[in-house]
Amino acid sequence: MPTNHDPEQAPEPRTQRAVGPDALKALSHPLRIQILDLLGHHSALTASGLAESLGESSGATSYHLRQLERHGFVQEVPGRGTARERWWERTPGGFTIELPDDEAATGDGMIAATSTVNREFEVIRQRKIMDFLDSARTLDRGWLEAGATLATINMWLTKEQLAEVQAEWQRFSETVLDRFAGQQDAPGARPVQIHFNAFPLINGKENPS
Repeated sequence: MPTNHDPEQAPEPRTQRAVGPDALKALSHPLRIQILDLLGHHSALTASGLAESLGESSGATSYHLRQLERHGFVQEVPGRGTARERWWERTPGGFTIELPDDEAATGDGMIAATSTVNREFEVIRQRKIMDFLDSARTLDRGWLEAGATLATINMWLTKEQLAEVQAEWQRFSETVLDRFAGQQDAPGARPVQIHFNAFPLINGKENPS
């Protein structure tokens, strides 16, 4: 089962690349994941801009940007910046991380790296939700009335039904969300994050077939 990590969608058709072992280990650093997240909804930033947002030195963000570039997670913005001030963006397309299910085949290191990356992305996502809950009153009322929603649905499903739900989400993503891709400079637009989770509860019990 893969976990998907998409940046702000680009106008081109989306591609998902599977992250290999070396790239996964390189990514399993909290600051690198925070850098990817910021670039995902700010489109492009410099090392100094990232440093200011993250409370780090520009030397640290520059180093981690080079490591992310080496493994294909970020790239320089074509035609923008100078030798002294380079602008960075996420590489077009998202990526998937396979959840290891065979410890003997993947080893403890890969399991730890996978857990680190997925947990850090989830920590960042939860932090965004809490920021929204704490500060929603500061937003223009129209954004709240437009349909800002946090929803949890508890259900009992078979494996086949869960697969059907996931497939419907994928169709929705491709037919609806893709229409709104590439709007970073659109008048009146602001970064919006959309979540969809569907997974079996670990502390649940499967009914007999």
